Amino acid sequence: MSETIREVDYVIVGAGAVGMAMADTLTAETSATVAIVDRRARPGGHWNDAYPFVRLHGPSVTYGVNSLPLGRGQIDTTGLNAGLNELASGAEICAYYDRVMQQLLTSGRVSWLPMHDVDETGVATSLVNGQRVRLVARRRWVDATQADTQVPATHGPKFAVADGVTCLTPTELTQWDRPVAGHVIVGGGKTAMDTALWLLEQGVDADSITWIRPREAWLLNRANVQPTAPFAHQTMAAMVAEFEAARDATSLPDLFARLEGMQLLQRIDPSVTPTMYRCAVVSNAELMQLRRIRNVVRLGHVKGIELDRIVLDQGKVPTSPKHVHIHCSAGGLPRGPVQPVFQGHRIVPQYLRRCSPSFSAAFIAHLEATIEDDEVKNALSEPVLVPTVPLDWLLMHLQTARNQAAWSQHAELQDWLRRSRLEAYTGLFTRFHHHADPAWEALQSRLRQARVPGLQRMTTLLASVKESSQQGRVVSSTE
Repeated sequence: MSETIREVDYVIVGAGAVGMAMADTLTAETSATVAIVDRRARPGGHWNDAYPFVRLHGPSVTYGVNSLPLGRGQIDTTGLNAGLNELASGAEICAYYDRVMQQLLTSGRVSWLPMHDVDETGVATSLVNGQRVRLVARRRWVDATQADTQVPATHGPKFAVADGVTCLTPTELTQWDRPVAGHVIVGGGKTAMDTALWLLEQGVDADSITWIRPREAWLLNRANVQPTAPFAHQTMAAMVAEFEAARDATSLPDLFARLEGMQLLQRIDPSVTPTMYRCAVVSNAELMQLRRIRNVVRLGHVKGIELDRIVLDQGKVPTSPKHVHIHCSAGGLPRGPVQPVFQGHRIVPQYLRRCSPSFSAAFIAHLEATIEDDEVKNALSEPVLVPTVPLDWLLMHLQTARNQAAWSQHAELQDWLRRSRLEAYTGLFTRFHHHADPAWEALQSRLRQARVPGLQRMTTLLASVKESSQQGRVVSSTE
C-alpha cells in the first residue's frame, strides 16, 4: 500500500490528558505545526474506555488544558462531594477533550490522526483501512504513551477465570440485570473504590459485598486540595501542616501517624498498615461509605476464580456461580523508569509536580516553547516519580520542592505559573498575599518557619530508610 508523508514541527503520540495539554500549550505559545496521533477514535485517552460512573478524584479546576476551563466552576451541593469543588464525570471529560480538539484544529496548525498505530520508524497505520502515513517531526517527537492509564476495559484480569464464573468489568456491571447472590470486588485502588461506592449508591447491602483488597492504601483528603478562593485558608493550612508534620517527625512511622492525625492522609481501615500510595483522593463522606463494607479479604492477590472458591496467594475463600465478580485490578498509571524529559529529538513527558499530569505536561510544553538549551530545560524538569508505595509520598514531596526552587529563580516562569489555569495554587496564594488578612498572614508565617526544616527532616528520614535498606532491613512506612 502506498505511503504518504506528513511533515510538521511536532508529532505527539497519544491524545490523552498529557498529549492534549502539550498540544494546547505548544499551539498557544508558538507558531509550530503539530500532528496528534492515537489508537483511539476520540481524544481523551483512557477516559474513553473508563466505566460510566467514573469521575475525577480531584477538582475539575486543575484538570485538562490551560486554554479551556473544565466544568462550570461550581461547588457541589449534593452527593458524597457536597461542599467541595465539582468533579467532572467521564462523559464530561470526553466531551471536553472533543471541544479542545476542535479548538486545536481551528488553529489551522494541528492535524489529527485518530485510530492510527505508530511504529518505531514513525509510520502511522490506519486501523480502519490500513493506509500509511510517514510522520516527520522537524523539531520533536512527543511520546505521551507512557502516561496511558490501564483500565479494566482494556486490560483484562491477570488471574484465571473458570467457565461458568461471572467476572465483569465495572462497565459490564452497570449493564448486568440478573439477580445475584452477592458482589465480589477484586482490587484496592481507585477503580475498586469507585465500584464499591457505586454499588452502595444503588442500594446494594454492604454486607453482601466481598472486597478483595490485597493492599491497604494511604488516601489524600479531598478537602485539602481545593485551590479556589472559598477554600484558600484550608488549602494553605494543609500545606503548612505537611511541613510541620515532617519537621516534628521523629521517624518515618511517626511522620505518617502525624499526617493521619491531621487528616492529611487517610485509610479505609485504621487497623491495617497501608503498603500502597497512588495519589487517590477521597472525601470524608466517601470514606465513611467505604468503611461500611466489612467483609474484606486480605489474603494477597487473586490467582484464580473457580465455581465455588476464589484462590489467592495466601488461601481460599468461598464463592458461587450466582456471585458477580468485578475486575478492578488493572494497573492504573504504570510506573516506568524515570528518564530525562528532553532527549534530543524526543520529549518524554513525566510528572514535574506530585500527582499533577495535566499541569506537568503544559509546563513541559512551555519550557519547550521558551527555552532553547535542553540542558537548562532538563534542569527545570526533573521528573517526579509515579507513586506506588508510602515512601513515595516523601520522594514526590522532595522532588517537587526541588523543582519549585529551581522555577523560583526564573521570573518568566513565575509569571507563567501565576497565569496558568492548571497551576491554580500559585495564582490563588499570590492573590491572597495582598489581602490584609491576619489569619492568612499567620499561615504564611507558619509556612516560612516550617518549610525549610520540614524539607530537611524529610531528607534525613529518606536517608535513614536508604541506610536501613543497604543494611538488608526492609522498612515500611509504619515500622
